Amino acid sequence: MKPDFSKRNQSSIETAFRFGQFELYPLERLLKRQGAPVSVQPKAFDALLLLVSRARHLVSKQELTGKLWPDVHVSERNLTNTIVSLRKLLGRDAVRTVSKHGYRFEPALISEPGVSPAVYEKFLRARQLIERRSLDQMDLARDLLWICLAEDPSFAQGWAWLGRCCWFLDKFGRTASANSDLAGAALRRALGLDPDLTDAHQFSTFLEVDTGRAADAVERLLDRLQLRPREPETYGSLVQALRFQGMLEESIEAHERAIELDPGAATSVAHTFFFKGDFASAIEAYSGRAAYYLDAAAWAGLGHYERAIGVLRQRLKKSSLSTVMTALMTSLLATLEGRTEEAVRAMQSAEVSRDPEIVAYFARHYSFLGLGEAAAAALNRAADEGFSCAPETLRGDPWLAALRKSGRFKLLLRQSEARLRAARSRVGTRFSGATTGRTAE
Repeated sequence: MKPDFSKRNQSSIETAFRFGQFELYPLERLLKRQGAPVSVQPKAFDALLLLVSRARHLVSKQELTGKLWPDVHVSERNLTNTIVSLRKLLGRDAVRTVSKHGYRFEPALISEPGVSPAVYEKFLRARQLIERRSLDQMDLARDLLWICLAEDPSFAQGWAWLGRCCWFLDKFGRTASANSDLAGAALRRALGLDPDLTDAHQFSTFLEVDTGRAADAVERLLDRLQLRPREPETYGSLVQALRFQGMLEESIEAHERAIELDPGAATSVAHTFFFKGDFASAIEAYSGRAAYYLDAAAWAGLGHYERAIGVLRQRLKKSSLSTVMTALMTSLLATLEGRTEEAVRAMQSAEVSRDPEIVAYFARHYSFLGLGEAAAAALNRAADEGFSCAPETLRGDPWLAALRKSGRFKLLLRQSEARLRAARSRVGTRFSGATTGRTAE
């Protein structure tokens, strides 16, 4: 029997944000510590509510000031004093300063208004599993999220993270599934419930670019910047969407803007540097992340083949790698060791239906092996599926030397240049306005 999504126990719905010893009741404008009311000045309460509602995300000084003093010009000292008063109430580490940028609420939320504590507890467990990026953990997370949403189908964050989970499983899973359709439906549901949900916009970008809709992603993200011009997550998403359209310079600009707004912002700029041929910067940007393929490929791009081989051999011993990632790393290792047949077999047998960027990486392997025509075919496929290899990559990547000797190269290059012109024509002015707007801030 299917669960009845129309029935909810309203008495079980949480009315407060809970963190540590505190409960924050937005409607009552009340803060409690261990059940006892705490006196909070109105401006401090407004600041706390904004910070808590955006937990895990940086809140800029401009956004806080605009919220607290919407019609009055005040000095930054007013905001500083407000934050100091909050730290006295909550503890000095509760609100972290991101120098010159803003503030981030540090305590972990254990409940939010509008969601039952039981549902939120399962959601937190699922989110932790998803952030580990393991296939086995993703399966568990998906099951937890389905339970959450069966109990509360109006929980927008639950739908967003279910979409992220399902897309990961569809992209890297070991067997065919319907996760792609589920991911799209879940993310549409999340945005239908909360059109302003940052996580849903980020996760929708992953799906769009991998299904040939990078242009749609760019348009949606630029629209979002009209509403939230200082949101680092949106610029971070643009890094990927712009790269898929061959706009490498713009992708790096989006990354720089994200980092200006939040020095801790995570983006995929390492891949952009890689396709620009700046392998050293790719390695630097990739460091500190879950390490798989990219830095090994960048070391190889720099000519340090033995180092790349050592890295790949060590990582391929892991049992938790997806079949797609295993094929990508195995083919690079075989390519570097001159085992052409094995490299080709690994690439041809890989089920890459949800990541055209990986197909572009395969093209580099084919070319390095001297298989220029196979490289051209792979790049054509990548373009058909939504990843346009930038003209500067085609002209300058040393691993594409065999491709450049192919009879198909000139046509590939002309098509890449035409796609880049079209992409810049569509978004150039809007993107330039978004990034250069910082000069007036």
